[in-house]
Amino acid sequence: MRPESQAPGSAGPPPCLRLRIGEASASGPRAENQDALRVVTPTPALAATKGYLFALADGVSQCADGGLAARATLQALALDYYATPETWTVAQSLERLLVAHNRWLRANGGGQPLLTTLTALVLRGRRFTLAHVGDCRAYRWLAGELQRLSEDHVWEQPGMQHVLKRALGLDQHLVVDYLDGELHAGEHFLLVSDGVWATLGDAGIRHILEDTEEPQAACQALVSAAHLAGSQDNASALLVSVDALPEADLGDTLAQLDHWPLPPKLRPGQTFEGWQVERLLNETRQSLVYRVHDALGRAWLLKTLPPGRADEPQAGPALLLEEWFLRRVAGRHFPELPPLPQRQHLYYVQREYPGQTLAEHLHRHGPLALADWLELAPRLLRALGMLHRRNLLHRDIKPENLLWGEDGELRVLDFGLAYCPGLSRDEPHSLPGTPSYIAPEAFAGAAPGPQQDLYAAGVTLYHLLTGHYPYGEIEPFQHPRFGQPTPASRYRPDLPAWLDACLNRALATDPAQRYETAEQWLLDLEQGERRTLDEHPRPLLEHEPLKVWRGVALVSLLVNLALAVWLLA
Repeated sequence: MRPESQAPGSAGPPPCLRLRIGEASASGPRAENQDALRVVTPTPALAATKGYLFALADGVSQCADGGLAARATLQALALDYYATPETWTVAQSLERLLVAHNRWLRANGGGQPLLTTLTALVLRGRRFTLAHVGDCRAYRWLAGELQRLSEDHVWEQPGMQHVLKRALGLDQHLVVDYLDGELHAGEHFLLVSDGVWATLGDAGIRHILEDTEEPQAACQALVSAAHLAGSQDNASALLVSVDALPEADLGDTLAQLDHWPLPPKLRPGQTFEGWQVERLLNETRQSLVYRVHDALGRAWLLKTLPPGRADEPQAGPALLLEEWFLRRVAGRHFPELPPLPQRQHLYYVQREYPGQTLAEHLHRHGPLALADWLELAPRLLRALGMLHRRNLLHRDIKPENLLWGEDGELRVLDFGLAYCPGLSRDEPHSLPGTPSYIAPEAFAGAAPGPQQDLYAAGVTLYHLLTGHYPYGEIEPFQHPRFGQPTPASRYRPDLPAWLDACLNRALATDPAQRYETAEQWLLDLEQGERRTLDEHPRPLLEHEPLKVWRGVALVSLLVNLALAVWLLA
């Protein structure tokens, strides 16, 4: 039996899963064991973001080398899964690497197929994800009930019950079954090859699990019983017992890895952990921001918490999570973060760039010139596209959080409300963000999604062009009603029709009518002058309302004059 997998820390429940793991495999009457098992229990920080990996592969003996296919698949899985971005969902990471490995198997069989089945289980936080292709099986054992989680991908015609219709390396287009669900303390997950389940059946498996409490002993019993019952195949079993669940999200886990106190009050001119403090730039109830310099004289911003938040249980984790997100979107559209190998207090540092936020520019100079807007809008969309490809949501896109640097770059600031599906946690009934930029579906309780960021970008770009909000300014605690947005051309008659259509689509009340991705919107912007987004011309009343009403008034005047002349005659 493997030792319990848990993170180090202080007394009390550990921040990570507590697991007991057992595994067993035997060739049986066959000369070679073409089954392969893999267990990966990473460091606590990596376990919080990527989880624990358990996998069983059964190489197909009729192919070129089934054992090689099984072992190579689990090796690629163990290495490549943990190399995918930590912000990706488990299924997204598994799908990318399995599709790539399927191509490798098809290309490296020396003219013959390299085939293997695969059943992989990832336990992360309080959820599990199962990936399955082939005829191994995954079971869930809880409170005396044995539930099969996987489907056997075999032909059901007579005489073909053991002929695979799906396997890695079999077809050019790989189709994998995925299952995601909640974990429960005290449950067990069992992965077994067909050499076990085809001989023992569900009843035999259940009987052994009832009689054997320890995972290692249970796995050994399953394999031995299968061969004693006459199995002529390799037999393998992997059992994971979930003894305790984490009560925390990623931010809490990060906070428990290092128990840092808040920095003391920093004074101008002092040196703090290698940083030369210039002065306090900003102090709010939420945070303190200092301007500091490194040994080369470059300016940085040091962000920490005010003393009044020292006892807030979620304040420290939220600050560390903000830094964690920023480190995973490094690029030209985001602030640079330095390495902090000697950090001994709760803070993080990001590069300071000369420039002004778009809110400051709007306040000082009014709405953007169309040429400036057309330069900045694609940069905002590229930044959002990069965030969303990392499975991150900003959730507070607005002019105040967009820095127009003196170097011409547009940078997205303030990741205090950023969210990663599967890793972040919101308080019930919370509505993060600035009301005028929050998407209509969020007010209705919809889960966070990329289209809400795109909606906020639409409001931001509309506001920068017009100085107004498309649905009017929304106050905190207000329950707004959304109809049709006021066309931006109402305030800016110089806007081309295609740009008006772009903004109207981005600001649609129904998410299904908006852009699906930042890249789709970016393509419309780049091609806007070469094609018409709205096939129907806008009504003249919408495009030139003043001219319409002047015309109506003039016609009315002429009619009245004609009537007067006729009556006098």
